[in-house]
Amino acid sequence: MLHFDRVSMSSKIKSLLQGMQSHCDSVSNLLGIGSITSNSMALSVVLHRPQTASIIIQDTLYGRRDVFEETVNRITTLTGTIQTETVSVLPIVGPGGIGKTTFAQHLYNDGRTKKHFDVPVWVCVSTDFDVLKLTREILACITATEEGGSSSVANETTNLDQLQKSIAQRLKSKRRFLIVLDDIWKCGSDDQWKTLLAPFTKGEAKGSMVLVTTRFPKVADMVKTVDPLELRGLESNDFFTFFEACIFGEDNKPEHYEYEFAGIARKIANKLKGSPLAAKTVGRLLQKDLSQEHWHAVLEKHQWLKQQENDDIMQSLKISYDYLPFDLKKCFSYCGLFPEDHRFTSSEINHFWVATGIIDSNHQADRDYLEELVDNGFLMKKVSYHRKLNYYVMHDLMHELSKSVSAQECHNISGLDFRADAIPQSVRHLSINIEDTYDANFDQEMCKLRERIDIANLRTLMIFREYEEERIAKLLKDSFKEINSLRVLFIVVKSAHSFPYRFSKLIHLQYLKISSAYRDREMSLPGTLSRFYHLKFLDLDGWHGRSDLPEDFSHLVNLYNFCGASKLHSNICNVGKMKHLRELKEFHVRKGSMGFRLTELGPLQELEGGLIIRGLEHVTNKEEAAAAKLMSKRNLKELELLWGRDGPTTDADIIDALQPHSNLRVLTIANHGGTVGPSWLCLDIWLTSLERLTIEGVCWSTLPPFAKLPNLKVLNLKKISGMHQFRLQCGGAPGKCSMRLKTIEFREMPELAEWVVEPNCHSFPSLEKIKCIRCPNLRVLPLSEVSCTNLRRLEVSMCPKMSLPSMPHTSTLTDLEVKTVSVTGDPDTLLRYDGKNLVVSGYGGALAYHNLDKVEDMDIENVSHISLADIEKFKSLTDLTVGRCDGLFPQELDGSIVLGSVKSLRLVVSHLTSSKSSSSKVLNCFPALSVLYIYGDEECVMQFPSSSSLQKLTFSRCKGLVLEHVENGGGIQELQSLSIFMCGKLFCRWPMGMGESETICPFPASLRELDIADEPSIKSMALLSNLTSLTTLRLKECRNLTVDGFNPLIAVNLIELQVHSCSTLAADMLLEVTKLLPAGYISRLEKLNVNNICGLLVSPICNLLAPTLHTLELERMESLTEEQEKALQLLTSLQNLKFSYCERMQSLPQGLHRLSSLEELRVVSCPEIRWMPREGLPVSLRKLEMIWRSAEIDEQIEKIKRTNPD
Repeated sequence: MLHFDRVSMSSKIKSLLQGMQSHCDSVSNLLGIGSITSNSMALSVVLHRPQTASIIIQDTLYGRRDVFEETVNRITTLTGTIQTETVSVLPIVGPGGIGKTTFAQHLYNDGRTKKHFDVPVWVCVSTDFDVLKLTREILACITATEEGGSSSVANETTNLDQLQKSIAQRLKSKRRFLIVLDDIWKCGSDDQWKTLLAPFTKGEAKGSMVLVTTRFPKVADMVKTVDPLELRGLESNDFFTFFEACIFGEDNKPEHYEYEFAGIARKIANKLKGSPLAAKTVGRLLQKDLSQEHWHAVLEKHQWLKQQENDDIMQSLKISYDYLPFDLKKCFSYCGLFPEDHRFTSSEINHFWVATGIIDSNHQADRDYLEELVDNGFLMKKVSYHRKLNYYVMHDLMHELSKSVSAQECHNISGLDFRADAIPQSVRHLSINIEDTYDANFDQEMCKLRERIDIANLRTLMIFREYEEERIAKLLKDSFKEINSLRVLFIVVKSAHSFPYRFSKLIHLQYLKISSAYRDREMSLPGTLSRFYHLKFLDLDGWHGRSDLPEDFSHLVNLYNFCGASKLHSNICNVGKMKHLRELKEFHVRKGSMGFRLTELGPLQELEGGLIIRGLEHVTNKEEAAAAKLMSKRNLKELELLWGRDGPTTDADIIDALQPHSNLRVLTIANHGGTVGPSWLCLDIWLTSLERLTIEGVCWSTLPPFAKLPNLKVLNLKKISGMHQFRLQCGGAPGKCSMRLKTIEFREMPELAEWVVEPNCHSFPSLEKIKCIRCPNLRVLPLSEVSCTNLRRLEVSMCPKMSLPSMPHTSTLTDLEVKTVSVTGDPDTLLRYDGKNLVVSGYGGALAYHNLDKVEDMDIENVSHISLADIEKFKSLTDLTVGRCDGLFPQELDGSIVLGSVKSLRLVVSHLTSSKSSSSKVLNCFPALSVLYIYGDEECVMQFPSSSSLQKLTFSRCKGLVLEHVENGGGIQELQSLSIFMCGKLFCRWPMGMGESETICPFPASLRELDIADEPSIKSMALLSNLTSLTTLRLKECRNLTVDGFNPLIAVNLIELQVHSCSTLAADMLLEVTKLLPAGYISRLEKLNVNNICGLLVSPICNLLAPTLHTLELERMESLTEEQEKALQLLTSLQNLKFSYCERMQSLPQGLHRLSSLEELRVVSCPEIRWMPREGLPVSLRKLEMIWRSAEIDEQIEKIKRTNPD
């Protein structure tokens, strides 16, 4: 038998292909097709791009009104950079078919645009970016707009210089121009773009504009001078309106459309993700046959994905794909294996591409394929805010395109309705992303799939969801029993039985990703993991089981990247054998443990990123330390050298031998037991690239010369013994520190007393942030106006001896926090300022009012050195909260102090009652006040506060406050909203008799919103009898309140009514309305929320509410009686129905299906409900939400999902 040398044969094939490439140009010239470039498809693309013009084709601009108005204002208002620049460039960027050209046409033809710009020009660029051709077109347009103008110059000459001079001459006068360059696909180079733009920068007028539409972010980035406008899909309601117009025109819906087609139409619309071109494509399909059968077929088979006309959505997107270089096409096509809306990380997708052979791992660093796909509009780059990491997402239609172009090689099983017969036999890459729902048909199709495709030669299997153990076991051990040639495997496991059959035989694996459930912390990784000799990438980021690894894990000698928790990394025994490893998060030196000596790090020359080394107290000599070869690890950017806190005194030679490479950017040294620091840090300036340095728990006799670290930006010093003073001795100009230091932090430094400023180094212009935490003896920081001139953040926490100047000491300081030690030992805020918000709580230091002129919101309490006159200095103040502050308000207010900008005021009630000045005089200091919030439990008596400008008033937890009775609210006749929460005796002095003469109405008749909660002193609805303008009434926990004295005219304008724990008050009120108001009266009530339906769900009340009530929320009730169910069905306008905390309710109302307008049903915390209504739910329902439900309901919901996936 002949020996087959795979490596040798691979090299020969590669050499042959390279040889063929060298002949490509000559062959293509012979055939007359030009050179074959990476963008060879561009030649055919040019021929097929449709020309566009400025004439509006789509008369209505659906949606995007806010964006449109904002954009019109941007291009026609001379503000910002547009005001100062002769010409600005605004790109409009978005994927194909998103509506860029339509948006630009409406901008171009808007009356305000025409009025603002004297010379309008529209040119369709497409794929042919020819500067000479475009210049001629633009000149022709300009001359055509001139009276009697001729475009002869543009037609006759091909001299670019003459053309550009002609344009410049015509624009020389003070004429603003608007040029739209539509559908740019490429822009050659920055120089070409500048050449095209050159004549337009010579005009005298300011504010001219170039609008560029493109589907390529890289083009937008090249040409922009202002932030691009990114167009995404239309909002749901706007899109559906547009979608209906695409099917029927503006007003041609069939008579029974709402009943027969609207539900199907909305389901289809949801699939199109807001794409206008997709709406047009599907609209044409649906027009062909207005039958439910046809529409259902379009929905179920996704027929719009198969349309092949040039103006169909998938063809439009495919043109972009055809324009890509071959290698990017391959990269993009395989992305369809991942689920919709998947968040790609750079490492995940790059590892996948390498493992499947799409890109060469040896040249992976040469190009950033992900960024190229972003530049070409196929992926969107986003930032995860909680971790500040980049990730990438793909628009759903791009995802469909990816699946389409790779259909012969890749298949993504994402629905239970998949058919094995529809999958090409050539498929070698498979992903499964279905819901964990039992479906016999799915199991049958998976069996057929095993027979249809060559499972043994499958290269990729990706399972993205967690499934029941039996199901995943059946899937991997039956359907995929013969997967022997896998290169990529993604699985989510629940136990050791969840791994594939003969898992250890998958010796060709190059990329393995294993995830597990959170709940199973005791599951171990399979011991056979170490047999995958060819494995390059192992991803255990989603592994939540045990952190111990197989003993022979180091046999994975070809492993490049190991993603996983630090604990996993630190448990690799004999890691030195894994010479290609690029990341090792953590290494623990273990005393007497073979395989965990520091020497293991020596062979790992390709390490990059960050490395933490713990247990350095177990290193006994400098030879062992030197064997780690840290100095040769040139790609290592972050290093932590950590000794145990109670370790022995360390020989200075050991830390000297741990010298890292000079490329290191971040260094931490903690708990080093020696008295001398490393020479490479404390004596020689070796780490010239170091940007961040942390030193903790050391007692070195000499600290590093921080000022001589040329690139140091962040310095953290923590628990350093014997350090009484901190100083920076730096060079540079006399008196000015040349350091780049931006942040410095002192933490738990018990002996540190001061930062000593050297005479020749007293200014730190780069310093932006200082933190001092738990430094009990620290007194002095260089906080003069000349020292830290650019300081932006200062935090002083639990430093009781600190002496601070007036704060903030400079206008740049816009992030300030001063804390003290609370009774519990935790930090307690004294002063906080963030540029707009200021909190002063017990802070005794002075404030620099001249640096606080931007404060908009101030909260002050427990201070006595700040007066109302001081607060008057805050000219931008709009919101003020005043707690207990002695002396803040003068005893006599003469009207000389006016805070005219304050619109919202929170006050402790004592400020309105304790001074000789009345509450009205206090409020007169705030003439623009519209919102007043009064709180505090002091015993006091007062009238309704009087203020002519007041719109909203709140009393909260005023336990001791009693209101004196004044008719109709006294002096607050314009009050719109009143809220009363948990006061107790507010109205105890008010007469509440049944006769009109005995009742005084305390509230102003102007009220439109009244909210009273937990107020036992209100006992009669007579107190509300003058409130006939109310639109919102909320009454909660007013257990003594009765319907006595109720005036039904209160309900005339009511839109929202909420009544909780007030007996049968809601029913009593509404019943009174039905009796006392005229027969033709139509209620305006739209929203009703009650927790007692006794007497409420009756025919007279429901008939009253039926025309307008769209939201009904019922809480803490039992099942409905037959009469109540019939009454509920009378609410024909009901759109939203919610049942909450109905713990004894056993079934939903049986007649729900008759509520023909119901769109949303929510059931919260009703655990006893066992059955859905027998007749089902209304066809109009769009959303069903059931939280904390029974197992029986779970099963029924799954059945509903299968019959109605949307």
